[in-house]
Amino acid sequence: MSSPDGARPITATEADRRWDPWTPSVVAARLSACTAPWAVAGGWAVDLFAGGISRAHADIEIAVPRADFPEIAAAFPEYEWDIVGDGHLWPFANAADRTDLHQAWLRDPFTGAFHLDVFREPHRGDTWICRRDPTITLPYAELIRTTPSGIPYVIPEVVLLFKAKATRAKDDADFHRVLPLLSEDRRARLSTWLAQVHPEHPWLSRTAAA
Repeated sequence: MSSPDGARPITATEADRRWDPWTPSVVAARLSACTAPWAVAGGWAVDLFAGGISRAHADIEIAVPRADFPEIAAAFPEYEWDIVGDGHLWPFANAADRTDLHQAWLRDPFTGAFHLDVFREPHRGDTWICRRDPTITLPYAELIRTTPSGIPYVIPEVVLLFKAKATRAKDDADFHRVLPLLSEDRRARLSTWLAQVHPEHPWLSRTAAA
């Protein structure tokens, strides 16, 4: 049953059943005319950085400055959007302006399948602001790298910083896969951020020893 603001619970089981994620190449093709600085995030970003697919992905996430989300939405006129957070779904119109809710899921209105998860990120102009710690900022030009085939993705040290909160088995696997591929500067930056945001995190000893 929906709450007065239109939210309804969604379990992890239901979400898993309804997800039919696109691939980064499909998303990039749909957003080829988009001028906003968007980039693949999460596990897919790890694969794009490493240059190969390591596992199946239950979803696909991209990040975009919150103010630029309308340009992303305009590329999918035949679909609908839901705002997601804390195990609930809201109709986009009911919760789009809530700054505490940053995820928007693209939904096929006929099948109910979800194809894309968009992180509407805080920013100041062309500077990204980390949701976990607003003292951590980067210009979007530094936050995003691009594959040889033209797919933009979030740099690995930022991806791992966000994965550090949950440290699920897949997050730990992504960390151990990426760490040997990081330059000294990227490892040092990840170590600094982990110490700042998750000071007791087990990854810290590995970043220092890498």
